[in-house]
Amino acid sequence: MFKKALATAILLGCGLAHAFMPSNGTWVVTSELNGEPGRGLAIDAQNGTLVLQMYGYEPGSQPTFYMSSGRLSNNRFSASLMRYRGGRYLGSGPMTGVADRDMGQVSLRFTSGVSGFITLPGEPEVAISRFNFGYPATADSLRGTWALTSFGSEGVRVQDGYLIRYLAPTRDGNGLMATDDGLFACEHQVRGALAGEVLCVLNNTAGQLERSYRFVYSVNDGEGESRTYGDRPAQTLFAKRLTTPQGDRTGIVYNYSGPMDGSRTALHEQIEKLASEAVPLTARD
Repeated sequence: MFKKALATAILLGCGLAHAFMPSNGTWVVTSELNGEPGRGLAIDAQNGTLVLQMYGYEPGSQPTFYMSSGRLSNNRFSASLMRYRGGRYLGSGPMTGVADRDMGQVSLRFTSGVSGFITLPGEPEVAISRFNFGYPATADSLRGTWALTSFGSEGVRVQDGYLIRYLAPTRDGNGLMATDDGLFACEHQVRGALAGEVLCVLNNTAGQLERSYRFVYSVNDGEGESRTYGDRPAQTLFAKRLTTPQGDRTGIVYNYSGPMDGSRTALHEQIEKLASEAVPLTARD
């Protein structure tokens, strides 16, 4: 029964391959991201409903905010953008804000869970992106506990690992974060065909590749593919960060403190081999 349900879920997933929910959090107009105060967007999508909050400025430079909500369908959203006034201010007693003005239609179209375009009233369409301010593409940003779950022709496969040991960079990466036993490691690829992706390998005790993982991620969640060594087809992969580099939990928490090891290992060899042979995830249909 479970296998039948899983097969149905996979078929349904294939039919919805290009439909997704955008990542919840702070978004920015990509061209306006210059390190200075400006406009920003808070996007929250739940079960097909999207709520957009935008903070910006009036013509006289007074700060203000707007809000819109409605149905997200086929990665697109369009609704009225409302301006509000009144309401509580710092130190005030009870006050209730009211809708002040309908500023016009705002439209969103998402090209991935972390990128898209917005058309604001009276403005042309511009690119937007999820604002990633906490996790630069560095080795240390991968430190912590991860759970990698894949499904496909091999069924459901789960790999978890506490990435704690720093190892020297591969040819196209910027440093591995590995488990304490040195059998599992992940690395940001910063050059070559896989630049922008995270590549992970699981070796056996003889240093031979058992399984590889590739994904792109934002903050705590990632998507990609997983593959058993050999000719078996890739499985759909979902990655989840369970603890931050500081050990704070986003799910399950483990505590560890240990030495860093910059030595080169068989993990480096496997990541370099896979990176040189692969085609980018973003280049596929």
